[in-house]
Amino acid sequence: MITRLDRLVDAVQTNCHIADARHAGDLTLCTYLLEMREFYRWEHGTAFTEQPARAEIGTWIAERETLWESLADADFLPLPLEGSQFEPFDSPAINEALAPHGLVYGAGVERFGKPQFFLGELERLEQRRGLRILIAGCEYARNLSAAPATLLDTTIQLRRESLRRWLWEKFEGWGVKKPGGALHAALLAYGFDLDPEAALARMADAEGETMILHELGEFEAGQWLGGEWQAMCAGFTGRRAELVARALRDNLADCLVTLPTLLDRGAARSIHFWFSNFDGIRRELFPRLADAYAAWCEGNQGAFAAAIAAGREHWLDRCVLALSLHRDRGAGAESPIAGLLDAADARL
Repeated sequence: MITRLDRLVDAVQTNCHIADARHAGDLTLCTYLLEMREFYRWEHGTAFTEQPARAEIGTWIAERETLWESLADADFLPLPLEGSQFEPFDSPAINEALAPHGLVYGAGVERFGKPQFFLGELERLEQRRGLRILIAGCEYARNLSAAPATLLDTTIQLRRESLRRWLWEKFEGWGVKKPGGALHAALLAYGFDLDPEAALARMADAEGETMILHELGEFEAGQWLGGEWQAMCAGFTGRRAELVARALRDNLADCLVTLPTLLDRGAARSIHFWFSNFDGIRRELFPRLADAYAAWCEGNQGAFAAAIAAGREHWLDRCVLALSLHRDRGAGAESPIAGLLDAADARL
């Protein structure tokens, strides 16, 4: 075991706090309160089936916000590891040092420029399509918002604890009114109506694979689009253009890998769950896919397969158009890229 693991955990968690201090205010109030409740449960080791007292959460939120205020202008800390100091964004070097100790580290920049870090147990390492897949279990340090899966260069990271927590939140939200639709179909297919905790274990295994498929699709999309895409997104000053660009690429990634693979495997539960998260700009841009899902639910796989195939061509074309706008206009491309959401020929 690594010596003075506590110092490493403290440094990573401090960097998480610094990132949250800078960006927690970006969330809507409703999202902020929901994520703070989940963060409290993680930090206190609260069981999924337990409901923390509102007064306790309220006191904790006030204390956490005071801590964030004290760190808002702080610089990220180097990470102490076996007598050396590592830059916090040098995740390849850090993971090389951590792997013999059964640990995994993540560092990256999420949407709207928010840094994200985590440190956890390394459950296993896989190789697929030339990519490394690091699968994390128990997490020792994390941000307020915890992305269950990420892609950095040729490494995919899947965070199973964060995935389980996200899935349980989906179940809790559904349980209030039990609305119909794709999420209803997915949760019943996994057996949440009979044994929620056993269903969660099954769902985490299956949907972890779906997350990996999406990141494989992201990598394949990156092979088509090149490094210029990241530079374009990093240069956006407004949110709308970034949201549109991300929706274009997400649709491409899922038409390249995720959806055709799930359809080929007959993974009905995962298809239902995928569509329960198909919303916002992605759905607005791709109404044909929503119609194809409805047809698939009625037994028409052909319409679903045709929509996926059309999507591969269409979303690659739209992504290339966004790059062309950026190449020709530089910073002036942000407005027309954002405007793709309202362009009739941008939709499918």
